[in-house]
Amino acid sequence: MQSDFKKMTIYATDLQMYVGLIQIEKSTVQASKYLTDLESGNYFKEKNLEVNISSAKKLVLQNFKSFGDIRIHTSPSTLPVNSGRKNKAQHLVPIPPMFEQMKPVLLRRLSKPDNIDSLDIRACIVLPDGKFIILDRNKKQLLLYGNDGIFAKQVLTMTLIPFDACLVKKNIVAVTFGRTKQTSLIDIEQSTIIQIIKIAHHCNAVASDGQILVISGSEKTTKVNLNDVSYTIVERVRASRIALFQGNIYSTINYCNANEVCCYKSTGELIWRFQHDGIYSNAGLALDKKGFVYIVSQENNDIMVVSPDGKTSKTILSEKDGIKYPWAIDINREEGLMIVSSGISDNELDQTAFVYKI
Repeated sequence: MQSDFKKMTIYATDLQMYVGLIQIEKSTVQASKYLTDLESGNYFKEKNLEVNISSAKKLVLQNFKSFGDIRIHTSPSTLPVNSGRKNKAQHLVPIPPMFEQMKPVLLRRLSKPDNIDSLDIRACIVLPDGKFIILDRNKKQLLLYGNDGIFAKQVLTMTLIPFDACLVKKNIVAVTFGRTKQTSLIDIEQSTIIQIIKIAHHCNAVASDGQILVISGSEKTTKVNLNDVSYTIVERVRASRIALFQGNIYSTINYCNANEVCCYKSTGELIWRFQHDGIYSNAGLALDKKGFVYIVSQENNDIMVVSPDGKTSKTILSEKDGIKYPWAIDINREEGLMIVSSGISDNELDQTAFVYKI
């Protein structure tokens, strides 16, 4: 059964996974009931036979009542039988103590440029030097902010509609352009496009570790080696937003009511999948240095954190913290800085970004 489950997590569709888990549950319940019945009937109790032979051997041919005594000693079963799901809808995993300590501290809010009346923030980036980049889809532009959150300059205005952006290294960022199947590498200091990468599918989500660029669409995901610009298709990985951490690929899907975040090996093999009603209309995601996954839920106006093993979660920011219409998120792992886009009024295009210490 364990082998079948492993194959199912790799090759099965979501529907097949659902049906398969139901069948596995039925088989598990039957096996558990069988073992429980055996235990209740004392079949698992250990029985030790003890025989004492009489020393009065000379009485063998005389009148005697017995050759000795037989005693049976019974001890409890040493076989552990534990029903993890009995009269319960699901097995609840306790929240680790570290979750309880998670509470981002607001440091600042990015200022809005005087000449810009609305922003549609699709990505926000914390640069290695502590400055910030905003990708505005509304006016197809990249904006640079200083460490203090004050607007510094307009980096570049693009002709195509941008979808996502990520840090590649130092002052280089990557910007995707959806259906054009194109991704551009942009030098922030020089305000110029230094490279254009074209692949065979939509360029929506993007992430990088400085050595590779992972670009995902609704159907496929491609890894681009930045040294020789060679391409590799990563099978079975679909993503609305994507992130990299310690060689693994993390993705969220905000279509088909998936409500999930997944962790894959670089080859596309699924490591874990976490589904939760709170992951609704999810957008951006990022990871901290300990491997906790931070997920933006635009519909719920909150930020959720999922444990590194994909088993537990906690909401760390919500509307009561001033979060409205969030979409983008990024984390500088070395400095422990997190930036989250948010609306500041009932107008969804009246946006800025909040910077937190985590």
